[in-house]
Amino acid sequence: MTQHKTDNSPQFTIGKLAAAAGVGVETIRYYQRRGLLPVPDNAQGFRHYPATLADRIRFIRRAQELGFSLDEVGHLLQLEQGGERVAIRSLAGERLAQVQAKIHDLQKMESMLSGLIQACAHSSGDTACPIIAALAGELAVSAPDCPPERPDCPVSGCGH
Repeated sequence: MTQHKTDNSPQFTIGKLAAAAGVGVETIRYYQRRGLLPVPDNAQGFRHYPATLADRIRFIRRAQELGFSLDEVGHLLQLEQGGERVAIRSLAGERLAQVQAKIHDLQKMESMLSGLIQACAHSSGDTACPIIAALAGELAVSAPDCPPERPDCPVSGCGH
């Protein structure tokens, strides 16, 4: 990110800045309340924003798409201004670890759902549907590799 110069760069009203960044006006105001964007002085009844803030808004949106919270985005912006790449990599590494854990959890869910669908397809009509029974808590559902170090495991009957 670059510093936002106000002297020679084009100036936008909040509506034009929002359009340039592809967000709503309320998003800009929310980012201002969160301290992610500056609040310019009110000159002649209008606030004028440097056009370069559109890049910062797009940065914030992309970071959110990668799963960073707004607090983390603010931290990234602060770190970037100081050029602290080690800290930036550390924060991104933490986010990557969280994404990898989610992927692992989603793969377990996929495996469990796939198994339930197969069980349902091969069950007789005189027994309860395994999918409904599992959702009702009547049938224990487990994943073959449910790690014991996960006390928050959502799988009923996996031993946690």
